[in-house]
Amino acid sequence: MRSIWNGNISFGLVSIPIKMYPATEDHSVSFRQVHTKDGGRIRYRKVCELEDKQIDADEIGKAYEDADGTLIPITDEDLAHLPLPTTRALEIQAFVSAADIDPLQMGDAYYLGANGPAAAKPYALLREALKRSEKVAITKYAHRGRERLGMLRVVGDAIAMHRLLWPDEVRNPVGVAPKEKVTVREAELDLADTLMNTLGEVDLNQLHDEYQEALDALVAAKMTGATPTAEPGEAPAGAQVVDLMAALRDSVRSARAARGEEAAEAAEAEEEEAAEATVHPLPTRKKAAAPAKKAAATKKKGAEKAGAAKTAAKTTAKKAAAKKAPAKKQATGKRASGRTAS
Repeated sequence: MRSIWNGNISFGLVSIPIKMYPATEDHSVSFRQVHTKDGGRIRYRKVCELEDKQIDADEIGKAYEDADGTLIPITDEDLAHLPLPTTRALEIQAFVSAADIDPLQMGDAYYLGANGPAAAKPYALLREALKRSEKVAITKYAHRGRERLGMLRVVGDAIAMHRLLWPDEVRNPVGVAPKEKVTVREAELDLADTLMNTLGEVDLNQLHDEYQEALDALVAAKMTGATPTAEPGEAPAGAQVVDLMAALRDSVRSARAARGEEAAEAAEAEEEEAAEATVHPLPTRKKAAAPAKKAAATKKKGAEKAGAAKTAAKTTAKKAAAKKAPAKKQATGKRASGRTAS
């Protein structure tokens, strides 16, 4: 990695030699302007408006344009006399909580590496102090002819710096918010919370630039003379919201479907429908129950009649046995007396 700036971190009376490296890179494809008729490159030439001829770089200077269009020349000597105490130094001004930094102020990011073996110890000291304090350092430095504001923080085992805009460079958002007075209902907030929870969190490392991938494939196909096969992307949906609640519900369903939660959603819907449903008695069941009840009553009545008949039969049999018993006794007595007489 090639450094783009050399200097020192001024930490009180401690000076830490450092090198600055870009912390980010742009993967986008750069296009050149060409003449569509013959494919020739279109280049920009710096031309003097008064002489109408191209000017070399060593003849080009700086000027400030006034409101009325007047150009006021500014030479390098003029700029050299301006106070710029932070040249080649990152002067730490204070240590603050990262929450005190407005994200709108944050700009380009850089890594700061120790410049030489002697810088290792003070570099590690500042890094560990930042870790333990859980704070960030606010610094001023000069870069490309300007005094700038920066924020130092720890990333892994390295110290990173974010370029900060000066507070007066952040515009006031007056007039940006809707002027219409609207009321957000609790039910709408509840659905919005449900949508947020359904979408959940994401690993930023899993996100990728699909457009850039398609563009790379297009360029590769063109280079080999092949016909591009990329399919057009889906047209964006309209931004007009007719029913906010319906849109939120549809968004929740869509998010659940994308995360493979259709089954859970269906089960939840069934539970809600069961809780809201009203049970009504079915008349067909009453009609079907009546014959069965009547049949049971008839069977019971028949059983009772059969029992009564059996009981009556037993009573008759007993009476008949009782009548036979005296006659038998009398006949026995006559036989006995006959034997005695003989």
